[in-house]
Amino acid sequence: MSTTAEHRAELIAGAVVLAVAAGFLAWSMGRGAISGGGYDLTASFPDVDGVEVGAEVRLAGVPVGRVTDLRLNPQTYLADAVIRVPDDVVLPADSAALIQSDGLLGGAYIQLQPGGSMDNLAPGDEIEDVQGAVSLISLMMKFVDSQSSDGESQ
Repeated sequence: MSTTAEHRAELIAGAVVLAVAAGFLAWSMGRGAISGGGYDLTASFPDVDGVEVGAEVRLAGVPVGRVTDLRLNPQTYLADAVIRVPDDVVLPADSAALIQSDGLLGGAYIQLQPGGSMDNLAPGDEIEDVQGAVSLISLMMKFVDSQSSDGESQ
């Protein structure tokens, strides 16, 4: 094979690699975006273990938003999670936010459960009905402790 043909093959292979890399970059950027802007809501959790900035916000199991900020509230010592949901997702004022695990080894996400109120949450409002993260380790420890105390009482 001549050197010109080798250079041409290397150039084509390099172009293919760059095109694939650009495709993956565009795909990953598109996954994090929320179409149509949106508005922010806040939820104060006692524990946000496993939730990170960028984590999904789901409604009926469908991703509808992202966590945009996590910060400690120094007055309440609760973790304030700021979530962004699309403008077309209108939530009743008595909606709930729960932290759910995405499997045993996966991360966590925030599940929204709509309430039945006639009033709706406005941009900047706080979701007051929350349930923090449940630690799998603490649940297992409680189970083991209950089993050992049952065994001792018999």
